[in-house]
Amino acid sequence: MALKKSQLYSSLWQSCDELRGGMDASQYKDYVLTLLFMKYVSDKYAGKPGALIEVPAGGGFADMVKLKGDKEIGDKINKIIGKLAEANDLKGVIDQADFNDEGKLGTGKEMQDRLSKLVAIFDGLDFRANRAEGDDLLGDAYEYLMRHFATESGKSKGQFYTPAEVSRIMAEVIGIDRAGELKEPTVYDPTCGSGSLLIKAADRASTARLAIFGQEMDVATWALARMNMILHGHPTAELWRGNTLSAPYFKNKDDSLKTFDFAVANPPFSAKAWSSGLDPENDEFKRFEYGIPPAKNGDYAFLL
Repeated sequence: MALKKSQLYSSLWQSCDELRGGMDASQYKDYVLTLLFMKYVSDKYAGKPGALIEVPAGGGFADMVKLKGDKEIGDKINKIIGKLAEANDLKGVIDQADFNDEGKLGTGKEMQDRLSKLVAIFDGLDFRANRAEGDDLLGDAYEYLMRHFATESGKSKGQFYTPAEVSRIMAEVIGIDRAGELKEPTVYDPTCGSGSLLIKAADRASTARLAIFGQEMDVATWALARMNMILHGHPTAELWRGNTLSAPYFKNKDDSLKTFDFAVANPPFSAKAWSSGLDPENDEFKRFEYGIPPAKNGDYAFLL
């Protein structure tokens, strides 16, 4: 029987507390969300030939369950995640968190007990039927966790999270509900974080033809975005890791910047090093013809 949302949320946040120890929220989110991804794709795709995600032998959540109490549980979890990553071109995405990091997870029996308890918590969750009470159970759970992580991360929260209410309003403001009228509609976020804005925009668009593009320069946050897209049914979203200002990735064949039908963004406010690696006065894409933002405040750099 599928879990009710309240049960799932409570169990997931309990898992955060089990693992956290002395870790900052911005660190332990990577561990919990990686296990959430592993559990979900294993429940949904394991044993299904031709599935969106291949769960290889020795590379699923069930293999983690067998490790409860194992003295080498951290290293072996890393290897299990590595197998799934290799089979699905997700290296550098789902293997960002090191489950054998003694500095964060403790040494010896402390690590063994902490990870064993964490795996046991996730083992009790059922994502095979991921809808309950008419809502997207997994999507809501991910959003719930991100909101809590952001709250506890303080000033760094904006780096990976935009509140759902803000995301929904922005999707309405840009009029993306008209995307279905276009032959090949596109949406872009130049500072996509964990992808929440793009996902809400895609939900509002209500057309499977919408192509999703995004760029994010923080490695860990980009990895969260890649997982987030898969978990929300957008596996073909093209997200690039890199600095949008100094090295914009999406270009046309003549090397001019690619344009998109719709755009959303929650750029870093008051970025003091926004021009690093960039010469605004001689920008090859002529993005600053209307003026150059202040050297230590790059808010307008993302709008010009």
